[in-house]
Amino acid sequence: MSYEWRIGTRYLRSTHRRGFVSFVAVMSVLGLALGVAVLIVVLSVMNGFERELRARILSVTAHATLSGLEGRLPDWQAARDVAEQTPGVRVAVPYIESRGLFANRSRVVGAQIRGLDPQLEKRAVGIADRIEQGSLDELTDGGFKVILGTALAAELGVRVGDDVIFVAPEGTATPTGIVPRMRRLRVSGLFTSGMYEFDRGLALVHIADAARLYRMGAEVSGLRLALDDPWRAPQMVHQLALTLGGGFFVSDWTRNHANFFRSIELTKSMLFLILLLIVAVAAFNIVATLVMIVKEKQSDIAILRTLGAGPANILATFVVQGVLIGLVGTALGAVLGVLLANNIESIVRAIESLVGIQFLDPKVYLMSDLPAWVQPGDVLRICGVAFALCAVATIYPAWRASRTQPAEALRHD
Repeated sequence: MSYEWRIGTRYLRSTHRRGFVSFVAVMSVLGLALGVAVLIVVLSVMNGFERELRARILSVTAHATLSGLEGRLPDWQAARDVAEQTPGVRVAVPYIESRGLFANRSRVVGAQIRGLDPQLEKRAVGIADRIEQGSLDELTDGGFKVILGTALAAELGVRVGDDVIFVAPEGTATPTGIVPRMRRLRVSGLFTSGMYEFDRGLALVHIADAARLYRMGAEVSGLRLALDDPWRAPQMVHQLALTLGGGFFVSDWTRNHANFFRSIELTKSMLFLILLLIVAVAAFNIVATLVMIVKEKQSDIAILRTLGAGPANILATFVVQGVLIGLVGTALGAVLGVLLANNIESIVRAIESLVGIQFLDPKVYLMSDLPAWVQPGDVLRICGVAFALCAVATIYPAWRASRTQPAEALRHD
C-alpha cells in the first residue's frame, strides 16, 4: 500500500480537536449519499409514471394506424394481408372512426366513435382488459350497442342498459331539407383506461353498425397495427405504406401522444438539474473538509516535504481523501436510492395509514399508487455525475496542500 493512501485515510480518521474533522467528513459522505438517493428515487418515480402512462395509452390506442387520405380505405383486405405478412407486425385489424354527438335528455356531448371487430380487437390492443362492466362480445352486428368511457357515461348520466341517441355529423337529404342521421344505441358496457382523454371522448361499437351509421359500405377508415416492438412503430408503418405503393395517411402512438412524453422528458431533465444542486452542495462540502485538514496538517505536510515527498505526492495524498469520500458517499446513495425506489409504494402506503391521509386520490390522479421503475442507465449517470463533482471539488484543496512551503509552515513551530 502506497504511503499516500495510508496517510490520506489516516487524516480522514483524525481524532484531533475532538474528532471534528472526522465528523465533517462523515457529514460530507451522508450529504452526498442523501443527494444521490433523492435523485435516483425522483427519476425512478418519473420513469414509473411514464411507463404506466404508456401502458394505459397502448391499452386503448393502436401502435400504428394506416388510413386512407380521404378518410376511407376501399381495398383494405389486400392491405391487411400485406401488413400481416410483414415481419414485426403481429396483427392488423380494420376500424371505422369518426366524430359524433351523444344525447341523453338535455345532455349533449361530442365524442369519437370507433367501430371495431370484437374478436380481432382482442388481439390488437388491451381494451378488453379495461372494460369494467359488460364485454366486447356484447357488440354484435346489428345490435346497435355501445360501450362508453366511464367519464363520458357520467357526463351523459347513463348506466349500463340505458339508451342514448347518437347523431352522425352527416345528414340525409329530404324534401324538407337536410336531416341529421340519428340512431338509438343501447349502452352495453363501460370501460376505464385511466386516461381522461379516452374515458371522456371515446365510444366503441361494432364495425358493421359503424359502417351503417356512416354509410361506409364495405370500406373502412383504416387498419390498426399491433407490433412486436412498439418503439419501432414510426419506421415500420412508414415502410409498410411505401411497400403498399403509397397514398396512405400513417400515424403511430408516439406521434399522437408526443406532448405527453415530451412533457415527461422535460420534467425529468429539469428535476435532474434542480436536484443535482443538492449533490453539488454535498460534493463541495468536500472542499471545506479538505481545507480544514490541510490547515490542521500544515506541519505534517512540511515534515513530509522535508523527508523528500514532492508536490505530486502531497497532491495524491489529499486527492485520495476526496476520492474516497466521493466513492463511499456515491455508493451509499446508490444503494439507498435503489432500495427506496423499489419499495416506494409500500413506504407511501405505510405513511398514508400512519397519518390517515391518501396522497394520491385516484379520482384526481387516476392512480392510487406511486409507480417507480429503476433504470440502470439513470443510476449510472447519477453516480457518474456525483463522483465527477467530488473529483472536481478535490482539486483545489489538494493543489493548495501541494503548494505548502516547509520553511513557512515550520517557522512558528
